[in-house]
Amino acid sequence: MKHILVVEDDPHLVQLLEYNFFKEGFQVVACFDGAKGLARTRETAVDLLVLDLVLPSLSGLEICKQVRVNLGLNRLPILMLTGKSEEADRIIGLELGADAYVTKPFELRELIARVRTLLWRTDADFASQKVIEVGGVRIDPASYCVTRGEKAVPTSTIEFRLLHFLAKHPNRVFTRGQLLEAVWGIERELSHQSVDTYVWRLRQKLEENPQDPAFITTVRGTGYMFQFLDGR
Repeated sequence: MKHILVVEDDPHLVQLLEYNFFKEGFQVVACFDGAKGLARTRETAVDLLVLDLVLPSLSGLEICKQVRVNLGLNRLPILMLTGKSEEADRIIGLELGADAYVTKPFELRELIARVRTLLWRTDADFASQKVIEVGGVRIDPASYCVTRGEKAVPTSTIEFRLLHFLAKHPNRVFTRGQLLEAVWGIERELSHQSVDTYVWRLRQKLEENPQDPAFITTVRGTGYMFQFLDGR
């Protein structure tokens, strides 16, 4: 049974989520306070974090940031709940490593579909794929580990999947729309700017010079590719 941690300060919404997640076969733990939610995230093994942006004591953005810098948690999928007026915060959340978001008010079917997609994308069947080694970069789907040379490159779930997808198809150009389809699945309504954000994040972690990337290169007017030249 998958475990979901809900950090949300609206008790009526929490009760609604608990009831419907339980109906779908999930085990749910809820926290109404940001600091307590972060502590529970660190103390309890969970499969997905559903995180409100506006919380008492500690914001959802700060929780997301602290989760992503924790090597033991940085692969935890994060679904953020945002209000319609919080577009800027939503973009910041994606930049900090949130994997998806749902805007309030939302339809329960939409939310559950997003939850199932995020959980499916972290299931063990992904681990059966082979290790990829190109250009000194090693990408291991079994452990979600990325290394360049001897250096570990920590990545979030979506960052790893984007890098893995590009590296599986070296020297092939993908449009932003194709990457949204392949990596985000039903998150296709995300803007193309979301792809740019995640590519930027990967370059900051992977490239020696992010301003002149050697691996994830931009093909002007088209999209991105993972460049691999023999002998690099």
